[in-house]
Amino acid sequence: MLPRGELRAGLLGCLRQGRSGRKRRSRGQDRRGQIADMTSLHVRPPEVEDRLIPGHWEGDLIKGAFNRSAVGTLVERSSRLVMLAQVEGATAPAALEGFSRVLNGVPEPMRKSLTYDQGKEMSEHQRLTERTGVAVFFADPHSPWQRGSNENTNGLLRQYLPKGTDLSGYRQDDLNAIAWRLNTRPRKLHGFRTPLQVYAELLEKAQTPNSANNQPTVALGT
Repeated sequence: MLPRGELRAGLLGCLRQGRSGRKRRSRGQDRRGQIADMTSLHVRPPEVEDRLIPGHWEGDLIKGAFNRSAVGTLVERSSRLVMLAQVEGATAPAALEGFSRVLNGVPEPMRKSLTYDQGKEMSEHQRLTERTGVAVFFADPHSPWQRGSNENTNGLLRQYLPKGTDLSGYRQDDLNAIAWRLNTRPRKLHGFRTPLQVYAELLEKAQTPNSANNQPTVALGT
């Protein structure tokens, strides 16, 4: 017999992402409007899809109470390394400033592309590319599986950044500490190495010219 009421709610609260299952996604008309000059993820280089070449990221905003505050999230597709960006609200200018600042702190060999959903906060994507050199690709509407690493990471981040709370009180140092916790957590898909360990190995190879082992093999999945 399945638990009900308060017992059920308490058990669900113990789950890592605090929910019983996936919500059904609406497939109705997208009412968010169209972002100008979008480049679809369907024309990304094949290296992005197979995760063999590092430096390709997935991005998103996780939002606080009443969508009045937000935190930028970035996940590197090969290592699953997480980076968080303090942003001053869920607007396009705020996202541009926050993501530019964090991405420009990443070594150049690890700044190749960013795959985002079609949220209007990324309408300044061309300026983001100008500032960082990172090409921006857009997922299809209502297709979170196309950015699965980022979606899964956002679920884990809700342990530290709960829904319905004001996220504006988190400074960049606070966000860095949260990212550190996830990046030093061993992952089965990496043979129980941490994302930080894998990222460091990939970065070292990317910075070594003409390395025979410059194309690492990493586990696929989200």
